[in-house]
Amino acid sequence: MQIASFSWPARRRSSVAAGTGRRSDCALACTLDVLGDRWSLLIVRDLLFADRLRYAGLSGSAEAIPTNTLADRLRRLEEAGIVQRDRHSERPPRYEYRLTDRGRALGPVLEAMARWATSTFRARYGRARGAAGTDAR
Repeated sequence: MQIASFSWPARRRSSVAAGTGRRSDCALACTLDVLGDRWSLLIVRDLLFADRLRYAGLSGSAEAIPTNTLADRLRRLEEAGIVQRDRHSERPPRYEYRLTDRGRALGPVLEAMARWATSTFRARYGRARGAAGTDAR
C-alpha cells in the first residue's frame, strides 16, 4: 500500500535509523516522532485558532496540559520548526508562541482529523466536538 509519497518501510529496524535520530525511514513514523504524543497537536490546534499565544494562554486550554509537559512540547515543536518563540518582554523574559509556515501547513491535517473524528464518534457518543472545541454538526 502506498499513501501519497509514503511507503511501507522495506525492513523492520529495531534501533534508530542509521544515525538520523529517527526510529524509521517511514515518513509517517517520523511525523509521529514529532507529533504523535497526546499534546502536540492540541498545541498546534490552539495556535492555529489564536495566531499567537503566551504560555499562560496555552496552559489555559480546556484539556489542562500539565505545565512541565507544555514546556517540553513547546521546546520539541520549536526544535522541529513547527513553532516559533518570540520574546515580548525583557524583564521578566516572556515569550509568545506562533506557528511557522511548517506548523500552519498542519491546518488541513487537523481539519481532516476533526472531520474523521466527527463522523466516527458522533454515532458512538452522540454529538462530537469540533477542532475548536465547538459542537460539530
